[in-house]
Amino acid sequence: MGSQWGRDKVYQKAMKQGYRSRASFKLKEILEKNLVLRPHDNVVDLGAAPGSWLQILKENTSGMIVGIDLNPIQPLEGVTTFTGDFSKPRTVARVLELLPVVNLVVCDASPKLSGHKSYDQARSIDLNKMALDFAIQVLCPGGNLVMKSFQGEDFPWIYRKVKEEFFRVTTHKTHSSRKGSTEIYIIARNFIAGREDLFDEESEEVITPENNGSS
Repeated sequence: MGSQWGRDKVYQKAMKQGYRSRASFKLKEILEKNLVLRPHDNVVDLGAAPGSWLQILKENTSGMIVGIDLNPIQPLEGVTTFTGDFSKPRTVARVLELLPVVNLVVCDASPKLSGHKSYDQARSIDLNKMALDFAIQVLCPGGNLVMKSFQGEDFPWIYRKVKEEFFRVTTHKTHSSRKGSTEIYIIARNFIAGREDLFDEESEEVITPENNGSS
């Protein structure tokens, strides 16, 4: 790991505590400050690699947890993971197969940054829209959504979109975010509608708590 990370105190703290990335403390703070997760809730984590948010979720719920990412996720005991694109109908259908009820969807995913601020923010908002669309299709009535976004000229648009689907929507800036970052989390509670029924187009490789090799 390069010197940038070596000097990062939050990263060092995460490694010492056995977490897979510094992002673990962001979700810890969000859950402490916002009532979005109950002790037995089922959760889907979008863009879950390397799995630090899955670790925090496992500490806070005894419900079923599913992690999805384009890249393989290192197995975590008691958590189901699979490789897939959460914007695809087959991924949505797979989640509906795995979970009888989805109470919370979380998404800490962000696009690879180009360094061009307006372009990067537009891509981030596109990713937010995909996460919102996913949540609309799987969440039970009254369910919650937590997703990372970035402040900028397009942010009010996605914020309004989320408010159309949830009764209460707020934002949260975590203390673990890097200084000067426009990163912000949308906290959406009490989903208005019910989940939609989708047909399963094709199966994807799944690692479940029963077959992930954990003891």
